[in-house]
Amino acid sequence: MRFISQLLILFCMTFCSTSKKLQLKDMEFADNGIICHRGAWKKNTFPENSIAALKHAIKLKSAGSEFDVQMTADDLLVINHDATFNNFKIEKTNYSDLIDIKLSNGEMLPTLRDYITAGITNNSTTRLICEIKPSIISKERAKLIATNVVKLVHELNAEHYIVYISFDYDILLKIIELNPYSKTQYLEGDKTPDQLKKDGIGGADYHFSVYNSHPEWIESAKKNNIVLNAWTVNEASDMDDLLAKGFNYITTNEPELLSERIKIFKSLK
Repeated sequence: MRFISQLLILFCMTFCSTSKKLQLKDMEFADNGIICHRGAWKKNTFPENSIAALKHAIKLKSAGSEFDVQMTADDLLVINHDATFNNFKIEKTNYSDLIDIKLSNGEMLPTLRDYITAGITNNSTTRLICEIKPSIISKERAKLIATNVVKLVHELNAEHYIVYISFDYDILLKIIELNPYSKTQYLEGDKTPDQLKKDGIGGADYHFSVYNSHPEWIESAKKNNIVLNAWTVNEASDMDDLLAKGFNYITTNEPELLSERIKIFKSLK
């Protein structure tokens, strides 16, 4: 009887694993190019980087939802843009000292585990754009943060959903070292598409003003198959300009406005 039970458990594990792989293989993420900056928070006044804002970005069927990762003093990965949370320096504070401080909608400071779990549940459209913040302590700690993030993503079987972005070039190189198949994009705007290609980084995710200063980088990126993204674009005129230039993605606090501009752009083609 025990042997039969073990066979049933093995069959279930194999079947469930195969089904999940087939499901991921068959997924088609939205191709509208809209990346919600810190989730879709503005219209409904959700807290930035909250799970509520993430879920709304998924509800809008955005191509991606961006969020920011920090690590506490006791090495727990959490979601917050700034290095401080309610005047606590996150990297120098244990998570137990942060959980009693609520976001404006009543959520506690999200852990990366909870955030990713929410982001891959009932989501077949929206990639999770994971910005790993540089460490305020050291470059070595930044690499440790990157390592811990990649390990957790692997544990949650969420690689298919994740695009890693960072202002810290070494963080992205560490991610590529850990998993050469990771999707990566650089934020700082001080590397040419040729350099990104050489180092195995897949995208130029620069402030839109960088492309105004270096218009030649746009064609260079396309030539090198480097993904073009621009942040943080909230004005219709800037959206229209980037759409006309053939950007793959536009990161915005105004996903509803960008959706309207995309419809108009397509109608005029």
